[in-house]
Amino acid sequence: MSADPTQVLAFETDCHIFDGCGFPAPGLHSFLFEPLWGDGDSNLYFNKTMLLALLGSIIIVGFFWAAFRNPKVVPGKLQMVAETGYDFIRRGVVYETIGKRDGEKYVPFIVALFFFVWMMNLWSIIPVAQFPVTSIISYPAVLALLVYITWVTLTFKRHGVGGAFKNITGFDKSLGAVAYLAAFIELFSNLLVRPFTHAVRLFANMFAGHTLLLLFTIASWYLLNGIGIAYAGVSFVMVIVMTLFELFIQAVQAYVFVLLACTYIQGALAEHH
Repeated sequence: MSADPTQVLAFETDCHIFDGCGFPAPGLHSFLFEPLWGDGDSNLYFNKTMLLALLGSIIIVGFFWAAFRNPKVVPGKLQMVAETGYDFIRRGVVYETIGKRDGEKYVPFIVALFFFVWMMNLWSIIPVAQFPVTSIISYPAVLALLVYITWVTLTFKRHGVGGAFKNITGFDKSLGAVAYLAAFIELFSNLLVRPFTHAVRLFANMFAGHTLLLLFTIASWYLLNGIGIAYAGVSFVMVIVMTLFELFIQAVQAYVFVLLACTYIQGALAEHH
């Protein structure tokens, strides 16, 4: 194995069972990449995850631009796919959660958020890339921060300072002294815990999924020696199963992320009683 674990992104290709080397298990080093440009020590660099995020953004923008640059009454295949995806988020998420009247203005934001998250997740199973950008906590954190800023700003804009406090804390005088304790708990939960869990939910699922894929992929190669070949076949089947399962999880996590975003926005628009 390499002396510096941060330089080992997956596994040593010459290491097999019965060769006298231990199993090169995936770990945190599997999520670290050398800079493609710049110096990592100076914090001014460009690495693989940044490249994938940039390429993903270009792909999403390019896809919708190509689909809608010349919209037709009878849509072609590309326009039909784009309209189906857009309409699914608009009607199935935004309208169902926020409502048609209040939710229409937030449709572009939620659609962009969904497809960006989904694309960043999909990189995990795309050959050559094979890495989910959202398994790096900084990306879900920034996305959750965008939702958080939107929610807080909208809450204060809609209800004013006093109304926003009631909206966020659910303060109710009829509860007596307990109302203040309940308000403090809700304030802590909504302003501090909510954005944290919003980001971590996406990050943790993609981190775990990628780790499992790496584990079975590395095991398939590691066992490919002698009698271990039979076990390598079983491990390779698990790679296929996990890949299909990841396809499902990637879409679900993108859906859950925007569904929660819509729930927060709906809460900001709701009148406190």
